[in-house]
Amino acid sequence: MEPAKTLDIQALKAIIKESVREVMHEEWFKFFEMQLPYVDDEEQAEIEAQFSPANFKDDDFTWFSHEDKT
Repeated sequence: MEPAKTLDIQALKAIIKESVREVMHEEWFKFFEMQLPYVDDEEQAEIEAQFSPANFKDDDFTWFSHEDKT
């Protein structure tokens, strides 16, 4: 009979935690995707034409990044 392979409890917890994190990440994306309304190609083209970045100057925006948090 082969000896059973053992796994340290902390390593097992880390594996489970990472697996749960991955599943939650996937489910959040599915949830957010369900919240977005459907846009057909024609409507998307209208949106892109109306709100083209070429219609705005850079100083019309204030850019933030996660590093700006204090």
